[in-house]
Amino acid sequence: MLCEMCGKEVPFTKAVIVEGTKLNVCQNCARFGDDFRSGSGTGAPMGASVVEERLQRRERRMQTKDVYAGTASVEMVEDYGRIVREARERKGLEQEEFANSISEKKGIIAKVETNSLIPDDKLVRKLEKALDVKLRETVQAGAVTGSSGSGAGMTLSHFIKKE
Repeated sequence: MLCEMCGKEVPFTKAVIVEGTKLNVCQNCARFGDDFRSGSGTGAPMGASVVEERLQRRERRMQTKDVYAGTASVEMVEDYGRIVREARERKGLEQEEFANSISEKKGIIAKVETNSLIPDDKLVRKLEKALDVKLRETVQAGAVTGSSGSGAGMTLSHFIKKE
């Protein structure tokens, strides 16, 4: 008999599944495959389960992935100016006094309190430490689910002007 893998002439061959294909191979080549008779348990060869496994992998691969899922970012709280102003007033400080205490200009503090200036990280740390408040929060990115249904979100037809 001839081994279908290595081509050697051998006294007997063994049926195995290699990469989803049934081959009659010699004893040496049999280690590269799985026994043909230990299929899926229903009498079907093992190749049937390989096809199912590949279809499942393809399905997982075709699903839309959200690259931002599970990521968190630190953002400024919504009304940081009001928080700074109220905390400063609780301490009984005027804008100029407070600005001098943290080595900043009065105009900078006034702009932060009116939300017209987003403070940089250094200033945020100064404000949080001096006023004992939290101006930053951790925000989790929302998961986006992709579905290919007709009522799923915006499509190009929403942007095309129809006459």
